Amino acid sequence: MSELKVGDKAPDFSLVNQNSETVTLSRLKGKKVLVYFYPKADTPGCTKQACSIRDTSENLKQKSITAIGISPDEPDKIKKFDDKYNLGFDLLSDPNHETAQAWGAWGEKSMYGKKYMGIIRSSFLVDEKGRISQASYKVKPEDTIKNALEALE
Repeated sequence: MSELKVGDKAPDFSLVNQNSETVTLSRLKGKKVLVYFYPKADTPGCTKQACSIRDTSENLKQKSITAIGISPDEPDKIKKFDDKYNLGFDLLSDPNHETAQAWGAWGEKSMYGKKYMGIIRSSFLVDEKGRISQASYKVKPEDTIKNALEALE
């Protein structure tokens, strides 16, 4: 899948969260949803990103935004991540990266000259009608919230 753009319909998903409950995007229609993709729970960048969302949760609630993080990690691993940092929002497991592919957040990466496939850190704001109102690929962990809030201005 190519990258999503503002105005595109957000691809639906049904994934299991850290509490083994299924979360379906289309059931959140009528709400604004911050969806972000992160490579791996409890790594420095992913922790920084998740904690920034946790730390602005009151501001997000005031703007009626529900936050959802998605990674290839299994539910037990994301549960430990949630518990360790008291994140308090849904973290979803996408072990086959089908959702990440549908959102354009799965692709070729490079580290130390070695190429591999993985999560492209990305964030999206989905409006109440299920359309993309903000899309950021290769987003810096600290810019996830800033980008979403700027889209509301």
